[in-house]
Amino acid sequence: MEKNAFDAMLDFQNMYRAYRRAAAGKHGSREVIDFELDLSRSLWEIIRKMEDKSYRVGGYHKFMIHDPKERKIEALSFRDRVVQHCLCDNILKPYFEKRLIYDNAACREGKGTDFARERLTYFLRKHYKKHGTKGYILKFDIRHYFDSIDHEVLKGMLKGIPDRNVLGLLYHIIRSYEGTADPLTGRKKGLPLGNQTSQWFALYYLDSIDRLVKEKMRIKHYVRYMDDGIMVHESKEYLKEVLAAMKEKAQELYLEFNEKTQILPISEGVDFLGFRFYLTDTGKVIRRLRTSNKRRWKRRLKKYKEEYRVGKKSFEEITRSVVSYRGHLSHGHTWKLQKKVMGSFVLTHAPKDGEVMEAGKENHT
Repeated sequence: MEKNAFDAMLDFQNMYRAYRRAAAGKHGSREVIDFELDLSRSLWEIIRKMEDKSYRVGGYHKFMIHDPKERKIEALSFRDRVVQHCLCDNILKPYFEKRLIYDNAACREGKGTDFARERLTYFLRKHYKKHGTKGYILKFDIRHYFDSIDHEVLKGMLKGIPDRNVLGLLYHIIRSYEGTADPLTGRKKGLPLGNQTSQWFALYYLDSIDRLVKEKMRIKHYVRYMDDGIMVHESKEYLKEVLAAMKEKAQELYLEFNEKTQILPISEGVDFLGFRFYLTDTGKVIRRLRTSNKRRWKRRLKKYKEEYRVGKKSFEEITRSVVSYRGHLSHGHTWKLQKKVMGSFVLTHAPKDGEVMEAGKENHT
């Protein structure tokens, strides 16, 4: 990062592109409309506040989502989301991309869940060529990851940023979130799930663990998607050593692994990003939808039937949702499952004037 990287925040074209990205799909919302009433003035006002260092995060709007488990989201105002896009796209992304390991997969251009699943598949195949199905998988997960990220540790990680103005802005964003205080030490912790900066901070926060695994412990077959990581190795005892070293490093970061962290024989398969991976005796890698996800999918289709019946959701809305989810299913060996479940998926309107209207074509949505 250049010492004058902060200049990117003062460039009108950068701020305009950030606005376009922040507004995508949201032009009908009240706060976006208000921002756009005098778009040029709104953008120059942000730049002016950046220039005289008077910019302050305006606070957070809190709400819950269920996707699939309950999560608390803290969302910024539209103005602050524009700032986040400009900061992340022009400064944080190029800075962190140079420092993250290749197999740190979440929220990065050209990567994501599909990339992470393909990497695990590749690692299992590579392992099979040398060791067959003999070997072990270490799966780890951080307990309440975003809520546990320590503010002082994070700020210490960012100290290498040479532009003091960028660093000051990042520190302000970290301080702007109240989070929680550790009852014993009083240390502030937690990042808001709704912030784009939080994604980059969370990607980088575990970098020392990535480096430990890849560079010190020399684990070749390792991939991490945010706080969910997998590694494959022929020796159970060596993976125990790796896990012990990781736990020491996690303590330095004020983190702990949860009960999902375990070492499993490859023959048992492993859950990762919605699928259960199996390595067969012939070297083929099978991806089955997790049992909990099957149940969730069936409940979702049942709900769609009722919502369509009473007119709460249109055929087009349900079609979009089903097509999207079937796209997710296409990344596993789920053809028989889809055929079985979708074969009984028929949408029917509630009777109207004595007429029943069936939408049989939805079976193949």
